[in-house]
Amino acid sequence: MASMRERTMGLILLVVLVLGNWRSSCGIGGANAQLSPSECNQERRLIENSCRPVAFGAQPSAGCCQLVRAAHVECVCPYVTPKLAALVGAQRMIKLVRGCGRPVPPNFRCGSITTPP
Repeated sequence: MASMRERTMGLILLVVLVLGNWRSSCGIGGANAQLSPSECNQERRLIENSCRPVAFGAQPSAGCCQLVRAAHVECVCPYVTPKLAALVGAQRMIKLVRGCGRPVPPNFRCGSITTPP
């Protein structure tokens, strides 16, 4: 069984990857927006701390959604393994993303998952 930290990171990473793709697909960010490894680690820690209640069934807070919308996909996708993706179903991920007021981009591949069409 997955630890609470793994479960939390699973939810957060999946929300970040979908919202991050929305951000990228709208032309925000791009090559000049890439972060260093230490900046990526800091970004993930901030999101994890702000969005932790999501792992316990809560809706994303305004602060969580704000951080998720500003997240960089290149910081998240390398961590989306099959084990991590199995912790959260696609339908739950979509519900969380919509809870932040963002559409779910279809057929987006990040790590070991692809969002539904």
